[in-house]
Amino acid sequence: MSKIPDLQTCFKQLIAAPSISSIEAKDDMSNQAVIALLQGWFTDIGFNCETPIVPDSRNKQNLIARLGSGTGGLLLAGHTDTVPFDEGLWTQDPFTLTEKNNRWYGLGTCDMKGFFALVVEALKGLPLNEFKRPLTILASADEETTMNGAKAFSEQKSISPDYAIIGEPTSLKPIYMHKGHMAKGIKVIGRSGHSSDPAKGLNSIEVMHLVIGQLLKMKQHLAENYQENAFTVPYPTMNFGHVHGGDAANRICGCCDLHLDIRPLPGMHLADLEHMVVNYLADISNAYPGSISISTLYPSSESFAGNKEDSWTKKIEHLTGNQAEVVNYATEAPYITQLGCKTLVLGPGSIAQAHQPDEFIGLEYLTPTVELLKKLIYQVCIK
Repeated sequence: MSKIPDLQTCFKQLIAAPSISSIEAKDDMSNQAVIALLQGWFTDIGFNCETPIVPDSRNKQNLIARLGSGTGGLLLAGHTDTVPFDEGLWTQDPFTLTEKNNRWYGLGTCDMKGFFALVVEALKGLPLNEFKRPLTILASADEETTMNGAKAFSEQKSISPDYAIIGEPTSLKPIYMHKGHMAKGIKVIGRSGHSSDPAKGLNSIEVMHLVIGQLLKMKQHLAENYQENAFTVPYPTMNFGHVHGGDAANRICGCCDLHLDIRPLPGMHLADLEHMVVNYLADISNAYPGSISISTLYPSSESFAGNKEDSWTKKIEHLTGNQAEVVNYATEAPYITQLGCKTLVLGPGSIAQAHQPDEFIGLEYLTPTVELLKKLIYQVCIK
């Protein structure tokens, strides 16, 4: 493995390879530079690597690296993309690894390109010729937007691991359950006109007032009828994040837009929630035919529920010294579990730094993560 860079150099090279994901084409970037780095390192270690193009991803790639043969084994998964960055709020170049205050700063250090560098480092200290069960690495595309990389991988079902770890920043605490995410846009089209004669128009703000009233009833219904006490917010949430309509006080508003966010609990299906929104607005739609439309702002994410009491979760709790927890944000876990494996989200760094200016990973996470990965790989693939 003499060709493999040291840990800090791996971090530097990954951070220096921009791989921003955005729904907007003008801000979206390829992930192929990151994939090329990972493919080179894992190939040099001895993995067999594939880099399939991900459908509906602007020609981005997944990396699937596999060492060992047979079925079962361990999957270590993560995403190659990052969110965009707020240029005016960073105090250093987001694409240059910067060390200060016992931290490594850079876009993707904790969320989550750095995880792959730590996997590479862990593999350097293991007897790779003694594998009894396979180890697979998934480096996916577009987790921050569509999750199409993980979705495509799970649909292929090219592997059937026993266990999976998704290396998102969880402060090395195992996560066994999280909520889903759905973002919808509701548009009301009215008829504009002069404010002096309201009867000649249809004020879309007034219709949107009715829409919001119905959605508030749905919000209350969700809170009263669905509950999972493991979460700090134990019910599904609905948030109105954006509303805009009209252009002048003396003009009947002809168009009004609302953006809302719903976070379902495990067991609640996204399709059912979509139907619920439609049903709650049905009477208004009937009263104003053709005036209300519902759109998807960006692809939704399913919720995830593992088992806090199973042997895999207990083993990880023992190895990390941390109790399994739940979180309110979404990950690729619901798609990885479709492979039939026991799945946990577990990785270095804090979610508090993810998606923030001056993103960093604390250096105190590096050695414990490498040692934990060594133990996991040994327990599942070698022992």
